[in-house]
Amino acid sequence: MQVLDGDVEHNDASDFALMEFERNEGKTLTCVATPSSDVTIEADIEVEEGVVHHPMGDYTGTLVSIEDIARETRRLLVDLDQEMVFNPGQYVTIEVPGSDATRTYSMANPPTEPGRIELQIRRTPGGLATDGWIFKSLAAGETLRLTGPYGRFFLREARTQPAILIGGGTGLAPLKSIVRHVLEGGLPHRLHLYQGARTQADLYDVDFFRGLEQQHPEQFTYRPCLSEEEWDGPRGMVTDVVAEDFPTCRGHTAYLCGPPPMVEAALKTLMRKRLFPKDIFREDFFDASDKATGGVRSPLLKA
Repeated sequence: MQVLDGDVEHNDASDFALMEFERNEGKTLTCVATPSSDVTIEADIEVEEGVVHHPMGDYTGTLVSIEDIARETRRLLVDLDQEMVFNPGQYVTIEVPGSDATRTYSMANPPTEPGRIELQIRRTPGGLATDGWIFKSLAAGETLRLTGPYGRFFLREARTQPAILIGGGTGLAPLKSIVRHVLEGGLPHRLHLYQGARTQADLYDVDFFRGLEQQHPEQFTYRPCLSEEEWDGPRGMVTDVVAEDFPTCRGHTAYLCGPPPMVEAALKTLMRKRLFPKDIFREDFFDASDKATGGVRSPLLKA
């Protein structure tokens, strides 16, 4: 961005990313810069056609249900004190009681259910929010403090090409929001959902998605895949199953969500199948240990 007035500290911006002549011209990198006074800035921002952005707000929620849905995975249903308008695929932050920390979780419900959100949360050993709260003492009736919606990972409704959705672990949550939004809202998108897991104990919502597949056979296909257990469904890494199903992915869009290794593998698979990065949307789920080791590229801290 261009700094029109005021001063900023460039911090650890490299000389390659922000060259000396650019600094002298008043340019800065907002990903690392901090203001040292009031500043006025401007930038050329590419407006994405067909995308509506919704304002962020603070909410008070009441936990109405908490249940185990898979190994080390729980579903939370939270009633909000006011309706939240959001795009399918976005997330919220939740304050962790007794600390200054927040954790982020994607919403699995569609925007047509603005007063109650569904969260799917996997336990992280030693996690402040999971081991220390959600999987320890959190119970129905408790109050939660939330902020949202956040994120640029959401359905692009203007892109009506067939979509390949690949989710690992609780990366299924935002994809469920997208699937429900499309099918229940009568949108034209053709959807192919792939759910990757290690064993059947790690799968969840299988009957729900199979039911949708039966109701919408021409528009929705569902492929749960197991990497570490023999069963009567697709076997192997979810990316391998996708590669077998699609001779080419040209003419599609893709939405990838879950652990970073899975997202990276899916990205490479889709690109080998002739899908360009501009047609691939991704959300990597990190936990607090990734932040501690400097590996975080996403705000989605789950632990």
